[in-house]
Amino acid sequence: GSNTMWRSVVAAVALVLAAMAARADESSIRLAPSEGVERVQAACAICHSLDYILMNSPFQDKAAWEKTVNKMVKVMGAPMTADDVATVVAYLDRHYGKAAPAAP
Repeated sequence: GSNTMWRSVVAAVALVLAAMAARADESSIRLAPSEGVERVQAACAICHSLDYILMNSPFQDKAAWEKTVNKMVKVMGAPMTADDVATVVAYLDRHYGKAAPAAP
């Protein structure tokens, strides 16, 4: 009856609020402002929080970032073109690669 419908509505609202809270959390992660940052945020945050980038940065050189991003496309199904991959890898290497200058 209508009780079941209300439970469905409440569950849907709860899911939306949880997603919004996750997004609000996400916005606390600030990636280096630079060419390609929008594409990195759009491509990476579809599936996971941006803090994965920060957590992995001490270990990743350009080849490792390339391997990681390609795995996200080929294994995880990230919707990225070859141009997206090149832009994202270049950005990650420049700002979050092993050789990148340490964040202040």
